[in-house]
This record gives sequence, C-alpha cells and structure tokens, in this order.
Amino acid sequence: MKLLTVLTLLVFLISCNSQERTYDIIFEEAFPNLSFEQPVDIQSPNDGTNRLFVLSQPGIIYVFNNDHSTKEKEVFLDIRGKVLFGGEQGLLGLAFHPNYRDNGYFYLDYTTSNARRTVISRFRVSANDPSKADPQSEEILLEVEQPYANHNGGQISFGPDGYLYISLGDGGSGGDPLNAGQDLTMLLGSLLRIDVDNTADGRNYAIPNDNPFRDNNEGFKEEIYAYGLRNVWRFSFDEQNRLWAADVGQNQWEEINLIEKGKNYGWRIMEGNHCFNPPANCDTTGLVFPIWEYGHDDTGGYSITGGFVYNGRSAPGLKGKYIYADYVVGKIWTLEYKNGIVTNSLLTKTNYLISTFGADENDELYFADHNSGKLYRFVSRE
Repeated sequence: MKLLTVLTLLVFLISCNSQERTYDIIFEEAFPNLSFEQPVDIQSPNDGTNRLFVLSQPGIIYVFNNDHSTKEKEVFLDIRGKVLFGGEQGLLGLAFHPNYRDNGYFYLDYTTSNARRTVISRFRVSANDPSKADPQSEEILLEVEQPYANHNGGQISFGPDGYLYISLGDGGSGGDPLNAGQDLTMLLGSLLRIDVDNTADGRNYAIPNDNPFRDNNEGFKEEIYAYGLRNVWRFSFDEQNRLWAADVGQNQWEEINLIEKGKNYGWRIMEGNHCFNPPANCDTTGLVFPIWEYGHDDTGGYSITGGFVYNGRSAPGLKGKYIYADYVVGKIWTLEYKNGIVTNSLLTKTNYLISTFGADENDELYFADHNSGKLYRFVSRE
C-alpha cells in the first residue's frame, strides 16, 4: 500500500451519529515529514509544550513539536547500548511523571541481557536542554527476570491516583509453562502498581497502602495490582478512571478487560471466555471475564493492540468510544461499554502493523505503523 501524502485522507467509517449530526471519521498522516524506526510508543509529557515523544524499539526516544508540518525530530535519549532488542524485546514503554514540568522525571520499560530481564528505571531531563535527557541520570527501580524472549508486556503509565502501573507478560514461551499468571509469588503475568515518590523496605519505590497484597503473610508480591494476565501490551485510563487492558491471546482469542484492584483475569485457566488449561471442566470460581473478545479468524485478528477511549475534539463521532486495533491484520475497531452492554464496530481494515496508540496533551489520538514508521491521527470530515 502506498504511503499517505500530506493531503491524503482515508475514509474508514461510513458515518457516526453524534448529537443528530453525521460525521465521516477519517485518519490522516499526522507528520508527513517524519518517520521512526519500529515505533512502539507515543507519549506526551503534558507539560504545556505541545511536544510528542516516540519510542523506537531498538532503544531511541525521539522528541518533536506536535505540528503537522514539522520536519525535525531530535534524539531525546539513546540507550541502544543497554537494550536487548529483537522480536518482542526492546525499549517498550515510556511514562512521564505527573509533575514532569517541575521535576523532569520520566520512566522507561526495556529489556536487557545477562541475565535477560525487564528493567523499570527513572531518568531525568537535562538541566540545560528540554529536548535532551541526561543519560547518566538512570536510577533502576525494578528488575524482573524474563525466562523467555517473548511476552514482556511493556506498558507503563501513571494512573489518576499518581501511582505507576506496569504490565508484565507471563514470561513467554507458549501456554504459560511457569503458570505465572496464577502464581502470586511471581511478578510475571500481572499488572503492578508502585509508588515512585517514596522509598521503603530497601526498594527504590514504595508499595501503595491499598495495594491488594500489601503486608500479606503468604509470600505474594506486594506490587501486584491485578493478575491472571497473559501479555498486556497496551493499557490506558479513561476519563472515568477506568483501566482498559488489551491482553494478547494464545492460539484462539484476543481480549479486552476492565481492570480492578486485586482481581484475577483468568490466564492460564482461561483464554478469553474459554477454558485453556485444563481445556475442559475448568474451575472459573473467582475469575473476572473479559468485556470483549474476538477470535483468530477472518472476522477477528491475531494480536490485539490496546488503545484509548477517545476524548479529543478533532473526531467528535468517536467521543467516548474505546479505539483499538489488531497488529497482524490491521483492523481498527470502536467499542462502547455502557451499563454492562458492549457495542463493537469495525472502523476499517488497513495494511498497517498497528503497534501502538497515543494521545497528545489535547487528547487527540494517534497510532503508529510499525513497518513504515509513520504516525496517523484521527479527524472528522463533516
């Protein structure tokens, strides 16, 4: 498929009804003069500078002005020397501290080697240049050994409570051979929550007082916020403070969960709504089922890429809808969840490898093509 030019707009939804008006929802190439090597994350520092930061999976963070005509990107940080890159491994996640404008702190999730592990660390912006990070400022907060090369999770994000949330896959291979998703003595297969503004018990962070397994006597990891997750690649919070997590499936089912504290989301007992191990007569007591799933077939896809509930102004027909995609088949959907009822609609099928979504400081929504390295944004045409 030819790359979109500056003026090329692709209509991907016949119409959306919003307040009795009809909108054509379209997407356009957001920055025609820019591309990135294997982009995997798009973040805004929300510091009033109207900049965007893009993670290149091999280990580079780029920064640029959020302007359609911008022609320049700068290397904010290059940690390729630290990063174990290949397959699902690499520089995977970026989160800016809620008080980044004043403290200059940002956090990274990346894989490294000897031993292979996930690293969660804090860096600081340069004191002299807001477009450069201080590469010597790294402080490692958390390291988690990775037994296999896949299922690293990779999302980190500050929640509305000010705590840092971290997604960790089940450790990899296939079928969760370690049963990490159901083993609370392991950090793998879970969504973690930590307090990065305090330290305690010899850690470079503290455990929030209301974490579900804080001060337990069973050897459970106190960092765990929710578990039973296979490989949450991307999650996000919406305006109602709901936590949306898209969990990449095994052989048959992709799923979307609304994550709540202390809950068990089923893996490896379940894949989506279906028994996995054991394959029949499984015990689902206490498990939380996804609000949506789709199969590995022509109507669905093969690897879900979680997105955001749209809250911008450029595409009002998407307002309040969760926008997500499938990496393998390039489909993009909207999902509405109201009073326990789900309405899911296909927007379009692209030829892109949609690796991530991201929002700018005005809550406008973007997505990245992992293949071409281009970024796209949603707008509407009345």
